[in-house]
Amino acid sequence: MRILLLCHSFNSLTQRVFVELRRTGHEVSVEFDVNDSVTEEAVALFRPELVIAPFLRRAIPESVWRAHRCIVLHPGIEGDRGPSALDWAIMNGEHEWGVTALQATGEMDAGDIWASVDFSMREATKASLYRNEVTEAAVAALELTVSRLRERGFRPRPLDYARPGVRGRLRPVMRQDERRIDWHGDDTATVLRRIRAADGAPGVLDAVRGVACYLYGAHAEGGIRGGRPGDVIARRDGAILRATRDGALWITHLKRADDPEAFKLPASMVLQDKLADVPELPLPPHASVEHRTWRPIRYEEKGAVGYLHFDFYNGAMGTQHCDALREAYALARSRPTRVIVLAGGEDFWSNGIHLNLIEASPHPAEESWRNINAMNDLVREIATTDRQLTIAALAGNAGAGGVFLGLAADRVWARDGIVLNPHYKSMGNLYGSEYWTYLLPRRVAPEQARAVVENRLPLGVDEAGTLGLIDAHFGVTRKAFHDEVDHRAAELASDASFAARVEAKNRRRAADEAAKPLERYREEELERMRLNFFGFDSSYHVARYNFVHKVPRSRTPLYLARHRERVANRAAGDHGESSAVAVAGSGFSTRESSTASSDEADRRVRGDSAP
Repeated sequence: MRILLLCHSFNSLTQRVFVELRRTGHEVSVEFDVNDSVTEEAVALFRPELVIAPFLRRAIPESVWRAHRCIVLHPGIEGDRGPSALDWAIMNGEHEWGVTALQATGEMDAGDIWASVDFSMREATKASLYRNEVTEAAVAALELTVSRLRERGFRPRPLDYARPGVRGRLRPVMRQDERRIDWHGDDTATVLRRIRAADGAPGVLDAVRGVACYLYGAHAEGGIRGGRPGDVIARRDGAILRATRDGALWITHLKRADDPEAFKLPASMVLQDKLADVPELPLPPHASVEHRTWRPIRYEEKGAVGYLHFDFYNGAMGTQHCDALREAYALARSRPTRVIVLAGGEDFWSNGIHLNLIEASPHPAEESWRNINAMNDLVREIATTDRQLTIAALAGNAGAGGVFLGLAADRVWARDGIVLNPHYKSMGNLYGSEYWTYLLPRRVAPEQARAVVENRLPLGVDEAGTLGLIDAHFGVTRKAFHDEVDHRAAELASDASFAARVEAKNRRRAADEAAKPLERYREEELERMRLNFFGFDSSYHVARYNFVHKVPRSRTPLYLARHRERVANRAAGDHGESSAVAVAGSGFSTRESSTASSDEADRRVRGDSAP
């Protein structure tokens, strides 16, 4: 079937739908819903048999939904309507929620229902539920819808609030006055729900030590008490601990509300000198703690297997994160274990360098350079491990340098349903490092290795396994995945051939080093990265600025909009090759790096000097 994905952006849910539809043999193209005319043009070019809207922020044009069957994937139970579905579900303490596949009509979320799939609610952030339970339910609802489209005589059912079991209803946009925290009246559980219901957007508007800001990344603290409700009573690894009326909770990130150019940053970085009297309470990764608390890096052992957990917000790893993780890994290497499991975080394994911290630096190019070198130091530490076998256990999505960080391990295991983005080019044509020119060809056939980093498309675990990018995938749920990782890691540690496996990997590493030292791979990659960071082409800095400041896309990249790529290719053949071929009069171009905000990006990097 020819299917057009109509979306606001190519977010995690849209990527998963894209992967699943392609996996099952459908011809898929993507269009960002910029305005009615662009959407109408996309439909005219692609002539889809089905339009699917996994993530939209406005209504589908009537000219489209009247002429084509359009299915909206709404993150709410049957009967739920409105743009704040998950927000209300979390705030109201719902135990069961769902995703509904409904046909687009002139009334938002009120069309006939093709499928509805429910799931149990976890105590988690809106963003985490969206990336996990909502995504799995959406895929299941979409599969049901596509199969029902093929059933002769099947008719979707109209939304009927009188029907037994239909308990959803129309709800308005949740506003900040409904999210507001009463620090003296709300208990810890209520404050957690309020912040989780707004994470990662729009955040909860509050004031911290006189600074108006939005709150993100809340975690309950089970041991530390004290202070008046709302007070900042401690710091740790960039996060702040605020007292509640019956306990305390950590808040990892803030965004200033008084600056239209502000973006999310670690809480301590936003507040800076306002925390001079607040004690820092470090907690080493290997320290044993009986009560619930928050720390980004944690190490534990189960028999002969060591587990290194690193749960960084949105999977982004700044220079200090990389250095701290490398030190924790060095400790893990020194332990008398046989296997080390790199467990990452629950929502993201890793997404590589920290673009927000780089953007916040007074010298972004130099901070980019420090960050990529810190990533490289970490990757080298893993790749040269000579006494243990290492496993990258990807429970969450991974992207860019985070994927290649995983390839430094001896085994790569992934949870069913996660998405990998093993490429850098969409961030202003970055070349990439993390020793990818060594690690990727060890696993993927040479003719495919370049395609993996060039095509800019997400990979599902089936395709990644076929390519050789991962060794195994299993476990749809987190528990199933972690249980199987525990079982397989313990088996590997107790295997009679363990010593022979370690010896074989060391022989291979020695042969590889003799053929071409790791340092040479690094030098060659960084020579290209130096041009990205410090060269005349500011594409990376423009792309980073647009990403961090969430500048809306003015067009759909041609690697996603295949219907436009065809037109561009025809135009290039008719009029000669061009780096900026206009497509159908819409202003779309084959050039992939937007020039929007380029003056600001150039201003930000001016004054940086190459190392």
